[in-house]
Amino acid sequence: MSSPMIPRRPLALAAALAALAAGAPALAHHSFAMFDFSRTVTLKGVVKELQWTNPHVILWVETTPGAGQEVWSAELTSPGNLTRNGWSKRTLKPGDKVAVDISPLRDGGKGGGFRKAVLESTGQVFTSDLRNQGAASP
Repeated sequence: MSSPMIPRRPLALAAALAALAAGAPALAHHSFAMFDFSRTVTLKGVVKELQWTNPHVILWVETTPGAGQEVWSAELTSPGNLTRNGWSKRTLKPGDKVAVDISPLRDGGKGGGFRKAVLESTGQVFTSDLRNQGAASP
C-alpha cells in the first residue's frame, strides 16, 4: 500500500509565509520613528525608577519646571545590551540627581529616546550606545 504524496512546494510556501508573518511584529516594534533625532532635550531632576525589563529599559525622571513637578520617560535599549555596556539594574537609583539627554517624542509627549545621563553627584556619564562600551560603570 502506498502513502499519499503531499505536495512539497505548497507546504514550503506556507511555512515561509508563516515565518514572515511571525516576524512582522518584531520589525514594527523596532521602529524609532516616534523620536525626533534632530532635537535634544535635557531633563534635570531625580530618578524615579529604572524599569529593568525587556524589551526596553525605561528610565523615569521627575523634573520640577516652573509650573510644578513632571514625570518623563526615557526609552533605552534592552537589559542585555545595557549589561554589555557596563550597566546594572542598580546603575541609576531612585533619588539620584541626574541630567538626562533624550531625543523627544515627535507627538510632544513627556518622553523620548535616551541619549545619555550625567549623575550630578559624581559627574559620571552613562550612555547606552554599544559603540561606546565602557562609558558607563555601575
